Amino acid sequence: MLVDAHCHLGDGAFEPDRDAVLARASAAGVTHIVVIGGTLAESEAAATLARGRAGLSATAGVHPHDARSWSSDVAARLRDLLALPEVVALGETGLDYHYDHSPREAQRRAFETQLALGAATGKPVVVHAREADDDMAAILRSTGATVVLHSFSSGPKVVEAGLAIDAYFSFSGMITFKNWSPAIPLIAYPSNRLLVETDAPYLAPVPHRGQRNEPAFVRAVSEGLARARGEAIETIERQTTDNAVRVFGTRIATTL
Repeated sequence: MLVDAHCHLGDGAFEPDRDAVLARASAAGVTHIVVIGGTLAESEAAATLARGRAGLSATAGVHPHDARSWSSDVAARLRDLLALPEVVALGETGLDYHYDHSPREAQRRAFETQLALGAATGKPVVVHAREADDDMAAILRSTGATVVLHSFSSGPKVVEAGLAIDAYFSFSGMITFKNWSPAIPLIAYPSNRLLVETDAPYLAPVPHRGQRNEPAFVRAVSEGLARARGEAIETIERQTTDNAVRVFGTRIATTL
């Protein structure tokens, strides 16, 4: 059993063959997929997908790229979406100082407000962090929300902040890349805080580099994590699935 903890299944890349993608995921042993929203429109689409098919759950949030769109009306709509049973988390939100598609102050404001909303609603917050380690670490240390650090690749400051707040660390296909250089060895992360994800259609793992990523490939991520930690693949599958159910709720136990 495997849970893909972060997949952009609503992306247009999956429009031609979404049913076939889900069939391949099921055949690969993937039992549940968390469908990510990064704008209000994406969040509503993710909720619609999750409502219509077993084995899917959704998130609702505003990505840092779109933080300039943050408003009280957006916050109110997110709160409505978070009340839906198929929406198991807030996000993805966070900070991205690599692209700076939104001003950094707008990113910080939207991120902090969404963390507070996650804490208030009891929903975990899926966090995107890129080249913003100082601000990210400071904000994480001050939050009361349950945090999932997605496609984790940040430096020691964010590792330490995440460990200090018992965050979940979700690893993507990047851990299979030749140039992957983690801030700390993967064996050092607590086993009860590990998740695996594809971030599909992006970041296809080895041996699928160059292809469109899809949920079935989360098995390659799990195998990479098992190798890095010197553990059996069955151990990683069981632990990451248990962790996903713990952080996202019992809906994750439903299967494709």
